[in-house]
Formats: sequence, C-alpha cells, structure tokens
Amino acid sequence: MSPASRYTYLGPEGTFTEAALRTLPEAATRELVPMVSVPAALDAVRNGEAGGSLVPIENSVEGGVTATLDELATGRPLMIYREVLLPIAFALLVRPGTALEAVKTVTGHPVAQPQVRRWLAEHLPDAQWESAASNADGARLVQEGRYDAAFAGEFAAATYGLEPLVTGIHDAENAATRFVLVGRPGRPAARTGADKTSLVLWLGDDHPGALLELLQEFAVRGVNLVRIESRPTGEGIGRYCFSVDAEGHISDRRVGEALMGLRRICPKVRFLGSYPRAGVEPSQTTPLRRGTTDDEFAEAADWLARCVDGRA
Repeated sequence: MSPASRYTYLGPEGTFTEAALRTLPEAATRELVPMVSVPAALDAVRNGEAGGSLVPIENSVEGGVTATLDELATGRPLMIYREVLLPIAFALLVRPGTALEAVKTVTGHPVAQPQVRRWLAEHLPDAQWESAASNADGARLVQEGRYDAAFAGEFAAATYGLEPLVTGIHDAENAATRFVLVGRPGRPAARTGADKTSLVLWLGDDHPGALLELLQEFAVRGVNLVRIESRPTGEGIGRYCFSVDAEGHISDRRVGEALMGLRRICPKVRFLGSYPRAGVEPSQTTPLRRGTTDDEFAEAADWLARCVDGRA
C-alpha cells in the first residue's frame, strides 16, 4: 500500500487506540501500523510515511494526554480531521492459571492507573504498580513473565496469550477516552453543524487579565469553550500555552472572527482543525445567543458598509 493508505496508531497491537481506530469505516481499507509512542505515530505522518494517525488526546478521568497535546503544539504542524470517543473498562490480564492472590506486580499505561486505583486498593492492596508504554505493552510484558498482571482491554488477551482474570474494572462509571485522527495540514473537515475547533494559543506577556483577554475573544462572539488546558512551553517556569477546544467550525462567522481576534492579540496561534464532534448531533449543541448567527454577522457587516457609503 502507498503511504497515504497507511494509518499509524499508539501500539502495540491490542491497545484501546487500535480498538478506537477500528471503529472508523475507512480503517477496513487501510494498513494499520502500531508505533511505540505518540511522537513516533505522529512523526510518521509528518514524514510522509503515513496518511493519518490516531492518538489519544483526552480521558474523562485523568484529563488531557500530555504527550499528544505537546506534540500537536510544538512539533511540525498537523491537523485534526476527526475524533472518536471510546468507552473504557479494563480487564486484569494474567498468564493462564494465575490466581488473584498470586498477583504481586501489575502494570499498565500511566493514564490507566487513576481509573483503577480504588479497585486496586480494595482487591490488590499490596500489589506493586509499574507503568508501561501502553496497556497492550503491559500485556506483552506479562506474557514475557516480567509482571504478574496488566490492566488492558479484554480484547488484548488473545493477542498475548493471556486470560482475563477480572473484567469490567473501572472506578468511574461512563469513563471514556477521546482519540483524534491527525493528518498533514489541509482543508478542514466539512462543516456539519455539530463541530469542534481546536487551537493552541500563546500569551504575548504575563500581565493581569492576560488569559481573560483571550477568553473574551470567544465570549463576545458567543463561542462556547468545551475544554481549555494550560501546558508549559519549556521556556521557563510560568511560561504556558493554552490548548483550547471550542464549539463550532472555522467557517462559522462567530468562530472565524474569534480566531481573527486571537491572531491580533496573540504572538502565536496554531489552528489544529475544525471537525465533527463525536456523538453529538446539531440539535444537541449549545443554543446560539442573540447576535451570534452567521446571518446576524452578515447583516452587521452590511450595515457597516452602508454607513461607510453614506447609505445607513
């Protein structure tokens, strides 16, 4: 297959990322290639070795996946074209014949630990936790005998010759992880009426009200934010950029004008894409406030033009 027909993902085989990727219809016609890390998966796209990459970006329990947020903010530009929400429940995978009382060491991805902490405290209070590069990699390490058990998707058991000792493990009901399909920069995904726009914003200088100035660009235009998260820039203590998800599409007048306002006051704005919101219909989006529809923006622009021409 050509590189354009290849999708990378956070591997190895048997990760929740692979399970999320396989929910996409086009995955059936793509070569799916596991990678050892989020940076490696995204760099394959940057280098033209793959047409897209699916990576985790947010968990409903643990919050943002920092490796993905930082790569999208600081690496060579990429764009998000789609998101996937996957319900998350873990299985405790062990080598065949292992009893629960024999489990002394457990492993899994660092994001998994907060989602099973209470279960561990109740059922395996003395077990030692060590992090793995991914949940599936933890399963591989159990297969190799390096740990007694791994928290991973139940579907990973067959891949690594393990058996699920306990299934349906989660501390929080309705836990889910959000994944994004990332490609090289291009035209955004088509507007659907239930869209999300992702950005990274940098402050020009640190002063009282600096963050408020950014937020006002959204607020005065009626753009609802669904996520805002600060990340260190690496330039020193107290230097941050902001990863933002906003309701709406860049082609919506309110969103486009908010982006123009941010571009005027921020030293750097990175547009990460406008794409359909997973599991949300247009009727479920936040109702628009008076004065923020495309028609009202167009009418205001027409009124201004008439004023300039002396026709108001």
